[in-house]
Amino acid sequence: MTLLWVAMAIVMLPAIVLLLSPLRKAHALYDQQRAYEANDTSAEQNVAIFQRRLASLEAAHARGDVSTAQFEEGTLELERSLLEDTATLAVRPLQSPLTGRLAVPLIALSVVAISLFWYLEEGAEGDLALYGVQQELLNDPSATPDTYIRRMEEQAALQPSNANVWASLFPLYRDTGQEDNAIDALERLIALEGRLPALLAQLAQIRFFMAGRELTPDVQRLVNETLAQDPRQPTVLGLLGIHAFDNGDYEGAMDRWRRALATVNDPNTADSLREGIRAAQERLADTSETAAADEP
Repeated sequence: MTLLWVAMAIVMLPAIVLLLSPLRKAHALYDQQRAYEANDTSAEQNVAIFQRRLASLEAAHARGDVSTAQFEEGTLELERSLLEDTATLAVRPLQSPLTGRLAVPLIALSVVAISLFWYLEEGAEGDLALYGVQQELLNDPSATPDTYIRRMEEQAALQPSNANVWASLFPLYRDTGQEDNAIDALERLIALEGRLPALLAQLAQIRFFMAGRELTPDVQRLVNETLAQDPRQPTVLGLLGIHAFDNGDYEGAMDRWRRALATVNDPNTADSLREGIRAAQERLADTSETAAADEP
């Protein structure tokens, strides 16, 4: 986690530098603008233009080229134009370059605070902590299954709403024979992730084996719910194949296992299904031979 915070600080540093850069440039920009305004001759140029045009108008009036009314109207127009030009050139006094200097660092701090808050709310800090624990256990040759379970239970206490914690705990409980804890972990995972077919299938499977490989009403409800969402769900089809095999329905067992084999991705599970199909074929052949031998 320390490396994570260091990395985040390194990423945030350029943004903070960019936000603070106006403070460094404020004095230089202030001096440039003040020098520009001090040397600005736009007003003088407008007055000179006004004087030239007025002199030209007076000369035309003296020659009789324009009437007195035209002269007065032209003079009024020139004065109005001069007023408009000088009004647009009026500027407010420059404020000190130190004005608002506290706003920039406050904005920078706000950006950092908002970013951290967003990460804590939406980021994967919990998953990173879980990953760190998993890597630590993998690199510890003395770690036992009980050690794994204890460390995962610590993470479950710290972040009970993290689905990945319960997804890690469930197989640990299941493989160590702690069926009740495995069911609790799986139900918590379902509550967080929703009633997904793969999760419902695993719950049906563990309840099926806890019930002595019987399709209890509870298991049957889970099977029906799973197949309603995914008729090709391999875990449930494998479970139904086992039930059919146990009850002597070898053709039904082979049918379900073949359908499961078409969608299963795990090589070990695929090998187990093939072994089951082979065993069902042998049982079916033995049954056929026995029936033929019993015929008169």
